[in-house]
Amino acid sequence: MKPVPLEIKTTGQTITISWSDRHLGRYSARDLRLACRCAGCVDEWTHQSLIKPDLVPVTLKPKNIEVMGNYALHFDWSDGHNTGIYTYDFLREVCACDECKTRRSFDV
Repeated sequence: MKPVPLEIKTTGQTITISWSDRHLGRYSARDLRLACRCAGCVDEWTHQSLIKPDLVPVTLKPKNIEVMGNYALHFDWSDGHNTGIYTYDFLREVCACDECKTRRSFDV
């Protein structure tokens, strides 16, 4: 069974997710916002990001986080953006904790 979030906490610009497999994921709010894959943030044909990083505040944080079914989280960001859905698989893929960053550096 795929891991699901058991607890989600935000502290400033950091989001921490306690997963059902006991992994503790750590995410920068701004990095997640810049990774948004919604239709407004990614060109439908080229798949290139349409986000202008200079316009995303360094102090960005989630105003609200909702669980979407058994597969994703939805964020309302402090910059007004609120159309992205972040699947659990994607969140695990981009986890910025030391363990995951180390594992990805060996996967290259």
